[in-house]
Amino acid sequence: FVPELMRLNFGVFLLHATQVAMFLVMPHLLVDAGLPLNEHWKIYLSVVLLSFALMAPILIIGEKHQRLRPVFLLAIIFLLIAELLFSRASSIMLIATTLLIYFVGFNLLEALLPSLTSRFANQSKGTALGIFNTTQSIGLFFGAAVGGYLIDALGDISVFYISAALLFGWLIIAMSMGEMPPKPM
Repeated sequence: FVPELMRLNFGVFLLHATQVAMFLVMPHLLVDAGLPLNEHWKIYLSVVLLSFALMAPILIIGEKHQRLRPVFLLAIIFLLIAELLFSRASSIMLIATTLLIYFVGFNLLEALLPSLTSRFANQSKGTALGIFNTTQSIGLFFGAAVGGYLIDALGDISVFYISAALLFGWLIIAMSMGEMPPKPM
């Protein structure tokens, strides 16, 4: 299961790198759309709460019917679509809707990635989860560093295009994974 674990580690790295990079740009995007900085929390809170309500049934159905692979791929597709929409978003409504799409995918992956890592690791769960968490932290750093560089060198929108390209790469890699192992009883 080492190739699957490597794919999951790559995924958590990209998930967090692209999220941090995106949130370097998001305040500018919302302010440019007319929402004052002190009002951003209203969008973020609403979107995150609604995304939990939307992702939970998807995750439950996927788990119940042992169809986590399509749920996993769908979540990556949601992130990819969101990054592309962010590159064109100029109204508060479109940004909020795109954030909702993003966070449904993000929350699905936040639930699936550690669970799948644990399932694929079998006897080496502690080691696998330690590597997973380290990779996630490196992704956070990488996203901040590279996102900041991209903003300075190429502008805000470049973050969304580069993130979309990286997420597309992850989707291709994830498509080569087999069906996910069932939850242990």
